[in-house]
Amino acid sequence: MKNISILVFLLLVVASLSAQTTKNPAFTKKIEATIEHTIPVITSEQLQKKISTKGLVILDTREQNEYKVSHLPNAQQVGYDHFKLEDVKSIDKNAVVVVYCSIGYRSEKVGERLKANGYKYVYNLYGGIFEWVNAGFRVVDSKKQTTKKVHTYNKEWSKWLEAGTRIY
Repeated sequence: MKNISILVFLLLVVASLSAQTTKNPAFTKKIEATIEHTIPVITSEQLQKKISTKGLVILDTREQNEYKVSHLPNAQQVGYDHFKLEDVKSIDKNAVVVVYCSIGYRSEKVGERLKANGYKYVYNLYGGIFEWVNAGFRVVDSKKQTTKKVHTYNKEWSKWLEAGTRIY
């Protein structure tokens, strides 16, 4: 059954690789200039459909101050600046792991480290938490309450968040 879940998940990802764009062409251009596609991507819409899949692991690669403002439901904060593989050693290397950050750069780098260390099914959330919120999907705060606030890293990056309340 586990293999069937992984297969279905992978088919959804492959089926929409051509849909790796946001609704904002300028944001898509920024994402494409920022990530290198060294890790397969998953769209917000794909992840939303699979978010309740048993065994799915979601890793937030932003820093603690960003994570506390808001994060995807059930996401585990692992950070970027001080990311350590020992912090994820309890995660099955055959689990489907989705990494995300603000738009995808930091998560891609953490994803590369995971893949290099034997994690087989690692995906980068295309457009990160910004695209997730822009698409209208829910984020929660440190008390697991739904919030509109999103830490936008800094003022310059905040322009890519079209929905929600910017915090930086």
